[in-house]
Amino acid sequence: MTAKLGHVLVVDDEEVLAGVVASYLDRAGFDTTVTGDGLAAVELARRLDPTVVILDLGLPGLDGVEVCRRIRTFSDCYLIMLTARTDEVDVLIGLSVGADDYVTKPFSARELVARVQAMLRRPRTGADEAPLPVRRFGALEVDASARVVRVDGRPVELTPTEFDLLSVLAARPRLAQSRRQLIQTVWGEAGDDHLVDVHVANLRRKLGDDAATQRYVVTVRGVGYRMGAG
Repeated sequence: MTAKLGHVLVVDDEEVLAGVVASYLDRAGFDTTVTGDGLAAVELARRLDPTVVILDLGLPGLDGVEVCRRIRTFSDCYLIMLTARTDEVDVLIGLSVGADDYVTKPFSARELVARVQAMLRRPRTGADEAPLPVRRFGALEVDASARVVRVDGRPVELTPTEFDLLSVLAARPRLAQSRRQLIQTVWGEAGDDHLVDVHVANLRRKLGDDAATQRYVVTVRGVGYRMGAG
């Protein structure tokens, strides 16, 4: 029977490390599946529909970036990258194809479980809650209750973290929020400022915005970000 906290797919070819991570997740109340193969990970993600995928960037064969890209074609699960690489470019690539967060090896399994738990504590609007108003910024519509974003009436596919970030900004459009405030609201206590900048860049690309025009997500120099008028 699936654990009530959700199903986590752990993808890492280091068997001992993957086993340790899975055991911590099991004790925390999650159902877990482990694989060290990229192709198998894609098929397992399709079949099991996990809540969270923990994915090693440096898999042999089909690497973590390609696995992430393929999973994102059919799943909006939370996805945490594991990387032993110190090159910032590798992290940027992983986040650009849909990862929500990253953890650098070596890491504490306890800390990783805390990251997973923080992700799943993010507020969601339930069916028994009053619907939130649809926010409009020019051609952009943010429907927080339905978790739908549209530009010019067309739906825009966002990852859960991209949606959460946009929704937080849209809820208080006149407020400039610092990167640290956004980290605490969207990611929980864990995370770094770099995550916000990468996800804002991804949001702008998907919304047809860019750093020059900044119609929807505006950089406030020395502070952080706020919503634009559209």
